[in-house]
Amino acid sequence: MYNDTSLSQINVVMQQAQAAFHRYRKCSLAQRAHFLRCIARALENSGDELIHTAMQESHLPEARLRNERGRTVFQLTSYADACERGAWLDVRIDTALPDRNPPRPDIRKTMVPLGPVVVFGSSNFPFAFSTAGGDTACALAAGCPVVVKAHPGHAQTSTLVAALISRAAAECGLPEGVFAHVYGASFDVGEALVKHPMTKAVGFTGSYKGGKQLFDWGAQRREPIPVFAEMGSINPVFLLPQKLQRSAAELAKAYAASITLGVGQFCTNPGLLLGIEGADLQLFMDVLATEIQSTAPGTMLHPGIARAYSDYRERALSQEEVAVLAESGQPAAAGCGSPTIATVTAAAFLRNEVLQQEVFGPYSLVVRCAHRDELLAVARHLEGQLTGTLMATPEELPEYSDLADLVQERCGRLILNGVPTGVEVCWSMQHGGPFPASTDPRFTAVGADGIKRFVRPVAFQNWPDELLPEELQNDNPLQLYRTVNNEVTRGKIEVLASV
Repeated sequence: MYNDTSLSQINVVMQQAQAAFHRYRKCSLAQRAHFLRCIARALENSGDELIHTAMQESHLPEARLRNERGRTVFQLTSYADACERGAWLDVRIDTALPDRNPPRPDIRKTMVPLGPVVVFGSSNFPFAFSTAGGDTACALAAGCPVVVKAHPGHAQTSTLVAALISRAAAECGLPEGVFAHVYGASFDVGEALVKHPMTKAVGFTGSYKGGKQLFDWGAQRREPIPVFAEMGSINPVFLLPQKLQRSAAELAKAYAASITLGVGQFCTNPGLLLGIEGADLQLFMDVLATEIQSTAPGTMLHPGIARAYSDYRERALSQEEVAVLAESGQPAAAGCGSPTIATVTAAAFLRNEVLQQEVFGPYSLVVRCAHRDELLAVARHLEGQLTGTLMATPEELPEYSDLADLVQERCGRLILNGVPTGVEVCWSMQHGGPFPASTDPRFTAVGADGIKRFVRPVAFQNWPDELLPEELQNDNPLQLYRTVNNEVTRGKIEVLASV
């Protein structure tokens, strides 16, 4: 049991983070990358104690946690590589044109770190989206000290990981305060962290209610700050007629596995399945029902999530015209989530906003549309999502281009003929979407592009070359790709016009 960090302790932690910022922001890209790689090595070599502790706290199986630890190590090393490559600095240089009328000064733009970042650990990924997860790695790569608030659901796991990070910081000779770890089950701790004047940005993965509250606190400050919250999503899947006709049973089995993966505790869980009524959709539902009935309930991350799943599931099933299509054939013990598929007509869905809300767990709703126009109407009615999926043949895609456009407007990742669960860690990944999926759809929480959340642009005008940041200097000592006078190049700037 960990006591909440006191408000006076939070003040000390944030002041230390601010003091560390003045030194850490001046660390080279190579030094920051070395720090991230040291954390990765420490995590990779952390042994069985960390895995077993996470198993006890999260109820996740050993194989899943070992894979997640490996993913977290990969995140840290890949973000370290991206930090050194420096593409996220988005360097722009326009050299002086003294003979132009009026003359153009020498202007050079790069990205600089925002300052101390507060990261709220997520419940469903105790490694990859928690203490040493993507938000922490991105902020450290950007040059920002990090203060992590441990998730109460796996506080001991978070403590063990925090110790690894702190040791890595000491080994790298980094200032005290470059990383800190605090506890808080009460809202007071979260509010104090977000509203502290030294906090310059927040990273969060979790529920809509939690993310929206942090966002509101960030906006209420005298100096508003960005809160990058990845929140709820029902990740709609549109089952188009030809695709259903050709492979209804195959699709049903694939989606049954996706819906119940990890007891449905993924932010990309497909919570909404839509198709046009007919024999093919009926076959899909029949096979899906059979698969769900044979899937055993699983223990959820912690009792709070299990209670929330039970409450939201019962509320959804109690709505007018909603019918249970299938439930697990095995009883659910305390703390477990029972796989459930419900169904409703599109007309009823459009009348009821409750059915658009996420049920976090092994639950999905099949929406039966009377015709193509009704399918489009539902798509038009949806809020922002992390993902949107079209299951379609190549031949029918042109006919449904308007549907694809509607879904694209409402999601961050548009999937064709796949399941949304599984988020690749790569430059091109977009893990975020229009509100309420996230608070800022321009950014991603997965992939090295996430570093951009914790920096801001600064332009240097008419500065002596030797006093510029390395990435802006004429000789390009970091060998970065830069946009110089509208041309992308790694070359040197041979002549700097006098001003």
